[in-house]
Amino acid sequence: MIWPGIHELSAMVPLPGSYRYELLNRADIPAVIAAIKVWYPEVAVGAASCYLREDFYSDKVFLDGETEKDIFVFLIKRNDELAAIWSMEWEPYALTLYAKFGTVSPGHRGAKLSEYALALIEKTGRAMGAGFVYGITTLKIPNMQLAFEHAGFQVIGFTPGYDREVVSPGVVKRVYEVVYAKVLVPEGDLLRPDTANMTPQVKALFELMFPR
Repeated sequence: MIWPGIHELSAMVPLPGSYRYELLNRADIPAVIAAIKVWYPEVAVGAASCYLREDFYSDKVFLDGETEKDIFVFLIKRNDELAAIWSMEWEPYALTLYAKFGTVSPGHRGAKLSEYALALIEKTGRAMGAGFVYGITTLKIPNMQLAFEHAGFQVIGFTPGYDREVVSPGVVKRVYEVVYAKVLVPEGDLLRPDTANMTPQVKALFELMFPR
């Protein structure tokens, strides 16, 4: 595992205008946590709530100039203003990259930064030898769904109740989310399953989603 450096990020997917990438360093952590709390308050509970904990970054996240770890966070800034926070997780045994978490400042949501970030995550996966990249996103608003679709990802299913969100003040519920994925290997490297080994329900859904 060798995560890309700042020059590699900029070369893989150049950002528009005065935007630039930065790698996360230890000094950035408090500002990143504060931004997530404001930009995406629904993640106060659930899987992404780890991004509100300093020990998560210290224990699990690769920080610029420190030991490599499986989770990589990159920032997008315009001048000195933090515009977006994105994260990906390397799954080394599957050679798979997970577009784990992302959020964009409300003041920068018209700049299509999510699309740039997803394109960068895909190219990072290819550079690291991944065969598959995927992400899970909300059904509450269509913005991230559109970003995944514009980046060429395919809907492969839904997660009814996998995660939790704050849905209104003081109310936490399990939510539906949608799973997007992109296969990074040629079709010939993908073993198509024998439908004889599927139940009728599985076969019907598989042939609907992955017709010959």
